[in-house]
Amino acid sequence: MRKQKESGPAGIRQIAEALGVSIGTVDRALHGREGVSAKTRERVLRQAKKLNYTPNLVARNLKLNRHFRIGVFLPEQIASFFDPLRAGIRAGALAAAGANVEVVFHSYPQLGQGDVESMETHRWRQFDGIILAPGQPAKVTFICQEAEEENKPIVFVATDAARENRLASIAVESVLSGGIAAELLGRLVPDRRQVVVITGDLKIQDHADKLRGFAASLATLAPHLTMLPAIQSHESARDAHKATSRLLKEHPDLGAIYISTANSAPVIAAVAESQRAGKVQIIATDFFPEMAQWIESGQVFAALHQRPFTQGRMAFEALSRFLVQGCAPERSVRLAPHLVLRSNMSLFVDAYSAGRPEPEF
Repeated sequence: MRKQKESGPAGIRQIAEALGVSIGTVDRALHGREGVSAKTRERVLRQAKKLNYTPNLVARNLKLNRHFRIGVFLPEQIASFFDPLRAGIRAGALAAAGANVEVVFHSYPQLGQGDVESMETHRWRQFDGIILAPGQPAKVTFICQEAEEENKPIVFVATDAARENRLASIAVESVLSGGIAAELLGRLVPDRRQVVVITGDLKIQDHADKLRGFAASLATLAPHLTMLPAIQSHESARDAHKATSRLLKEHPDLGAIYISTANSAPVIAAVAESQRAGKVQIIATDFFPEMAQWIESGQVFAALHQRPFTQGRMAFEALSRFLVQGCAPERSVRLAPHLVLRSNMSLFVDAYSAGRPEPEF
């Protein structure tokens, strides 16, 4: 008795045999070329779906020598966040090495400053697709409009600009991050004290959303805490240190700080200099080697890791699949932040030691 072949995805030949048409007809119908009637194309597509046919567009692109170029525009500051994000994009590109997709990186000073200038200088229109961290949405509106007109998909990463034309957005769940920080501080500071959010720039959607989530959770879960006006550091180490030092002098009753960006070092330094380390509770953002020391020493209670490596990898995968396979990604992907405490910090330290910015879970 002949052994029956295992079932699997059908090929063009099987579709042609099932319909009694030529292989060329099936190929033209599947790839939208001329020379096939609408009725025949419909029959082919129905049969392809019935036989679980998936076109190997990667192989087809290689055969046709199709080559795609992705332009990546990301800030230089803050390196502890954006360097792992770049590493995630590189990892995604390495995993898709056979898909004929080239990645070209360009940088600008910091989030919301110099992004449009960098895109214009490096001729963003030459790329088939773009990955961008949109610091100030209003400044990139015209680029998004032109990119849509020229069929050049844009994927936002790290923060969103929901009203702009973009293929997809990959970011951490910012409102949730702010809410977690508020709930933690409500437990850490049981008496009536003041708390403050030190952020980057509230024109950036990610920063504004974290503040919104923090304020909402504080009002419902920790009404005994009084929220002071948020401080915008504009990702400047000098401004963050100066503002924190002034804050500590003016508010001796300050109980806690939520640092909603990775620009945490100057804030933590100012608290230590005031001799209030461990007395003013701190929830920080992201995890990097220096953060391990601060959590271990008790200067920082916890860090909400935004998973930049995963964000970068997913942004590349979403854009490259669209370019190569025509698969439209989910328009808005929001990752749950990782809560880093002293008890689970070894997972993150070990990941860094192994060359991975994030644990694999």
